[in-house]
Amino acid sequence: MRRRVPSIESLSAFEASARHLSFTRAAAALSLTQSAVCKQVAVLEAYLGVRLFNRIKKRISLTEAGQVYVRQVSDGLDRLERDTAAIMTHRGEGDVLELAVIPTFATRWLIPRLPDFQRRHPGITVNLTTRAQPFLFTDTVFDAAVHFGSAQWPGAVSNYLFDEEMIPVMAPAMLQQRPCPEPAALAAFPLLHQSARHHAWQRWFEVAGVSGVEAIGGPRFELFSMLAEAARAGLGVALVPRFLVQGELVSGDLVAPFDIALTGDLAYYLTCPESRQDRAALQHFSQWLIEQAGAYRAGLSGEVPEA
Repeated sequence: MRRRVPSIESLSAFEASARHLSFTRAAAALSLTQSAVCKQVAVLEAYLGVRLFNRIKKRISLTEAGQVYVRQVSDGLDRLERDTAAIMTHRGEGDVLELAVIPTFATRWLIPRLPDFQRRHPGITVNLTTRAQPFLFTDTVFDAAVHFGSAQWPGAVSNYLFDEEMIPVMAPAMLQQRPCPEPAALAAFPLLHQSARHHAWQRWFEVAGVSGVEAIGGPRFELFSMLAEAARAGLGVALVPRFLVQGELVSGDLVAPFDIALTGDLAYYLTCPESRQDRAALQHFSQWLIEQAGAYRAGLSGEVPEA
């Protein structure tokens, strides 16, 4: 049965016009004439039976329907472009995985390990896109996601990777200038916070057996990677996930004054939709990642050098 979908030409003209809010600029971007773009948009509106643009003199703006439809069209064109590039790159051989990842996890833990996966499975390409919040797989191109949270994800299967252990770290020079014999002494240093973890330091002091400490004040940073860099620059003491600063602790750029970790009920998981879990490429990747996470958990003991 013939699919009831508009032509690629009409969709491309609409998407470009919506992106630029100008038929003239859309025409330049598509290497077409303005009249050709206007005609394609008019054809699309006639096909849909819906007005997508408000036209006021020489200016255009999206209608409510146009605002909704352009997001869907843009996502669809992006996916088609990625799929086309993938099959051209591999000439029909091998497989491609689209993975949604947390930015810091990807840059500091996953990417350094990916060469091992490539050596084992040279025919599989792993594309990474950052996503910090859960989403519906049906609305995306993703085959799987690495996320921090609970194991519950609608219509998906989650595999446990490891817990988040947050430890205090600081520049060696700062610790040398002001020795820190016990956890309570950290309260005298500038405390660096992650923006979404307002009470993390307060909870760490409680875990360390320190009471009566006001640990809410101090600079805030959106990303844990920013926190680590701020600590390395000597701005204060940062409370960050252990996996994020492994390299700096080994090199001596950062030190952990106390190997006391703050953990919670949440953890890192590899999650994939039930409809895709039988894909051979995804199974290979899942097995490899779970193996890597197990090796990381096993190696945690004694991994953080104390100051």
